[in-house]
Amino acid sequence: MIVYTGGTFDLFHAGHARLLKRCHDLAEGGMVVVAVNTDDFVASYKERPICSLVERMEAVASCKWVDAVIVNEGGADSKPAILSVRPDIIVVGSDWQDKDYHAQMGFTPEWLERQRITVKFVPYTEQISSSIIKARILDRMWQ
Repeated sequence: MIVYTGGTFDLFHAGHARLLKRCHDLAEGGMVVVAVNTDDFVASYKERPICSLVERMEAVASCKWVDAVIVNEGGADSKPAILSVRPDIIVVGSDWQDKDYHAQMGFTPEWLERQRITVKFVPYTEQISSSIIKARILDRMWQ
């Protein structure tokens, strides 16, 4: 079983670790592969990451639940990264469940079906994110 997830993974935190643990559990002894978004791609839809791509990949790779880390070279079109891995399952945080995840990733439900890939939404960790950490830092700077 190969489980794939992707993201920015800036300022690695407990929410990231919980997502990767859930991927590991779903892999049932198989592999967990994580695709990390490039700095330029992230900057195209939100603030540029604090940590560089290399730093973010190293942080993700250090997690005991991760078997491999790749670069999402395709940006908004994640199909090339996904096809390079050939996962059985793509894991996504539940914060995406009510959004158009397929459009965000550049594929359709039919494309997933042809590839025999299942998407599983796992619980999103509330009250922690890279944006929240950045806000905490700024808040403390102004105290």
